[in-house]
Parts: sequence; structure tokens; C-alpha cells
Amino acid sequence: MLFLVLIYHHDAKMAAATAAEHEALGRDYGAFNKFLAESGALRGTATWPAGVATIRSPGGEALVTEGPYSEAKDKVAGFFLIEVENMDAAIGFAKRVPGAQYGGVEIRPVQV
Repeated sequence: MLFLVLIYHHDAKMAAATAAEHEALGRDYGAFNKFLAESGALRGTATWPAGVATIRSPGGEALVTEGPYSEAKDKVAGFFLIEVENMDAAIGFAKRVPGAQYGGVEIRPVQV
């Protein structure tokens, strides 16, 4: 199944982050990109109609909410298109997105 993983960042949270936190975020995204590439989740064209989930990680703990709940103050910061078995697997991948601490991550099934 193909899922779009949308990453949202909140401007005020990003602006409040220290230089060291920005550097750590860059390293974390590098590690996350490597994880996705090695997992094989970044390829394929299969689809499956499923729900939508949003992940936020305030304080480092991943909170999963059913539905597309981006906040008006959040801006799209990037996305990944992944192929995994089902929504539960997509949520597992999305929980690892480093930017969730600065906004949220939304997962949507893709139909092609």
C-alpha cells in the first residue's frame, strides 16, 4: 500500500529551536532517510483505501490521532511517499519522523 507522509512544522517552534537542535534535527533526518531507504518503503505503486492518521511528538512521545488534524499555524515542511503493508506499518514509520516535535506528521493513503 502506498502512503503519503506529510510533515508539518510550526514556525514559532522552529524559530525557538537552538542551533544545536537544528543540527540534531538535520542529523536525525539523515538517519531517518537512511532507515527508509534500507527498509525498502520508498518504492512501489500499490494502493489501498484506508484512513488518515496524524502523529505529534511533544516532549518526545509519539501521539497518534485518527484523522487529518494539522493546525492552521503549521506549514508543510516536506513529505515522503512510502510503500508499506498497511496503515499500522505507515504509523510505525511516521512515528520516527524527526520533525514531529516541531509540528505534526499526517499519513494519507494514495490511490494511483
